[in-house]
Amino acid sequence: MASLLTISQLAKVAGVHVQTVRYYERCHLLKPLARSASRYRLYGTNEAQRLRFIKNAQALGFTLREIDELLSLQVNGRARCSDVQRKAKAKLQSVEAKIQDLHALARALSGLIRTCRAGRPVECCQILHHMEREQTASPQPKNGGTRDKSERNAV
Repeated sequence: MASLLTISQLAKVAGVHVQTVRYYERCHLLKPLARSASRYRLYGTNEAQRLRFIKNAQALGFTLREIDELLSLQVNGRARCSDVQRKAKAKLQSVEAKIQDLHALARALSGLIRTCRAGRPVECCQILHHMEREQTASPQPKNGGTRDKSERNAV
């Protein structure tokens, strides 16, 4: 049998924290291959490869839910490359929409900065006054600038 890794060895090989490995286990993205006699989790090379896949997919902006879907496609005998491509295209569209949202925020902030009269007392600050006003059509990201819990990356 190939050499097995403990959770700390796996984490070190992958460049993540042990807590990250445990988190991925709780999310059902990763599971130990076996347990030692003393009940330590043991992982093989497939689990190390899977952990690298997860980290690389996260680096491309995929959420853990999306990564789970990609991993499912990878082991599905009927899945096609076009299925993966469709998910990658959807992620690209999401990234491009976020970029547009960020450009709108940058324009709004630039406009506010231009109204600033540095050197005046803070009571006269147009930036602060703007933030106090009720807004009807503000350039906020479509998702309100927050991330869904499933989109947060593990530590």
